[in-house]
Amino acid sequence: MIGMRKRHGRLFAALGVALVLALAGIAGVGCAADDGADTGGDNGAAAGGTIRIGWIPWDEDIAVTYLWKHILEEEGYSVELTQLDVAPVFEGVASGDLDLFLDAWLPSTHSDYWAEYGDRLESLSVWYDNGLLTWAVPEYLDIDSIADLAGRADEFDGRIVGIEPGAGLTRVSREDVMPGYGLDDYELVEGSTPAMLAELDRATKNEAPIVVTLWRPHWAYSVFPIKDLADPEGLLGEAEEIHTVARLGFADDFPEVAGWLEAFLMDDDQLAGLEDLVLNEYGAGQEEAAVEEWLTDPAHRALVDGWLGR
Repeated sequence: MIGMRKRHGRLFAALGVALVLALAGIAGVGCAADDGADTGGDNGAAAGGTIRIGWIPWDEDIAVTYLWKHILEEEGYSVELTQLDVAPVFEGVASGDLDLFLDAWLPSTHSDYWAEYGDRLESLSVWYDNGLLTWAVPEYLDIDSIADLAGRADEFDGRIVGIEPGAGLTRVSREDVMPGYGLDDYELVEGSTPAMLAELDRATKNEAPIVVTLWRPHWAYSVFPIKDLADPEGLLGEAEEIHTVARLGFADDFPEVAGWLEAFLMDDDQLAGLEDLVLNEYGAGQEEAAVEEWLTDPAHRALVDGWLGR
């Protein structure tokens, strides 16, 4: 059963997604669920139509969301993007206010949200099948296991630097990993993925101690001198799949797009290269330009053409 705090969290998520989407609609980039001209039925699909994608600030989600925005717009669809925390994204897709979410980690990381909303969602595809939740430290530290952190909180100012409060990684770290390894003298600092990466950048430049919550695939492993900590108790879970999920009826309304998404598949090198361009070489506000450059590589264009059945 979901506790009182979680029930309140779901209620605020539902209210939050409705408010955000309503405000987005006023601004002209919103997601009016009852806009018959843009969604639903053969009419919307035949005319291209509008597809509303919710996304979270996880790096692989940023990269593939903007990639699919570009692909769909090339194919004649209008695409509206809405950034939210993960709970409102699941609520938005389940309620039909959003059409797609490209970064559902199953069976573990987003298990709470799948248990609550899964009967109102369609899983269109698994586009990556080796997602791992991790804790990482710089390579220059003499720590190799999460268990080694016990009794050494002073070295890290009692901080484990985490990401967004609503992330499954945050929940698992707080509810399972920290108590499981006796890390009661640490605080899990909840903030955002960019804030965590900024702290990781500063620490590694100064060869300072830091522990961060992270995941694979992630470009950070190719940029920073970091290593994963062993998880001998297996509390971070096994390898997971990243799913594309849609509102019920999406595949009927947009069968062509659903077929493309069912064929969507990326490996580590393809995803790492896309992430590096979108997040590092170009950065916030230039995601679409980064995707355009990525697609100038004939191998990448051939990959996308394969998804589109060409």
